[in-house]
Amino acid sequence: MARVVRFDRFGGPDVLQVTDEPAPVPGEGAVLVRVRAAGLNPVESGIRGGFLDKVYPTTFPSRQGRDVAGVVEGTGREVIGWTDERGTHAELVAVPASHLTDRPAGVPWEVAGALYTAGAAAYAAVRAISAGTGDTVVVAGAAGGVGTIAVQLARLAGATVIGLAGEDHHEWLRAHGVVPVAYGDGVEERVRAAAGEKVDAFIDAFGADYVDLALRLGVQPDRIDTLINFAAVAQHGVKAQGSNDASRPEVLAELAALVAEGRLEVPVRAFPLERIAEAYELLERRHTLGKLVIVP
Repeated sequence: MARVVRFDRFGGPDVLQVTDEPAPVPGEGAVLVRVRAAGLNPVESGIRGGFLDKVYPTTFPSRQGRDVAGVVEGTGREVIGWTDERGTHAELVAVPASHLTDRPAGVPWEVAGALYTAGAAAYAAVRAISAGTGDTVVVAGAAGGVGTIAVQLARLAGATVIGLAGEDHHEWLRAHGVVPVAYGDGVEERVRAAAGEKVDAFIDAFGADYVDLALRLGVQPDRIDTLINFAAVAQHGVKAQGSNDASRPEVLAELAALVAEGRLEVPVRAFPLERIAEAYELLERRHTLGKLVIVP
């Protein structure tokens, strides 16, 4: 038996429960992973709330969680990876072997478990906007799970980065070479003042009307990437490359190597499995720095 998070109906974090269930049996090409850490992601809230049922059909009882870091049962191999079937918020999960890469010793378990979804989305977004030396890049939601990684990857690519975030996270952004700008009324004027002559590219990791802001700032549609506002893709021709566009073990390995080398920091806050509802309540306020993870 193993503990697992499940829900039997749509709703808020209060519908989540931790139960004991038989350990999963891996199918062909899969391995059984004992979970050391697993990230929380906003899409799970949408699935659990019933808002994404057309995209992610849900049958009950249902599980959640895609990101995972842990130890392969029987071999002791330490891995980072993901599953498309959901269910990593548990003590044991079956994961396709093709979705795993080795965990470098210099990557803490909590960071490893937070790396897949946010890291892949940030990786894809930075490449979608072709960030490079001499560019000025604006990232909306710069202190969130995707944003904290995206601003650092854009900086590593040589860009000057402006990060839109709440003032309580400005110190972290400054410490990572990012120019912080507060969101809210007057944000366009503040961005223009911070950017000087031009804004070359824009990553929208928050939603709201940030694509419209990017267009008003003069950014060309092919250098705007949104992870949330999919209506803007059809309306304005902007990009919407995210985690599914970088779901490859070699991308995870590259990100993990940057962490191990001290060139990429992923801020994390860990919760035990029993506090899963509390962790999601915090996530859904959309004001956390970096990633939240569950540590069974």
